[in-house]
Amino acid sequence: MRIVTYNINGIRAVLQKDFLSWASATKADVLCLQEVKAFTDQVDLSCFEKLGYEIYWHPAQRKGYSGVAIR
Repeated sequence: MRIVTYNINGIRAVLQKDFLSWASATKADVLCLQEVKAFTDQVDLSCFEKLGYEIYWHPAQRKGYSGVAIR
């Protein structure tokens, strides 16, 4: 089993950079992301589902704060 953890400092920012190619290349069974800084309704998560991930998302209580996600 391969578990990868990454402090992304904002999911929307990394999705504009080539993050999905990196995520696909890691072939991680579990991908843990710290500091997602978004609620699920602010991000199209279908790109992660296409990679085969189930998504567990826990945003921070206040907008703009860190939050974590496990995929």
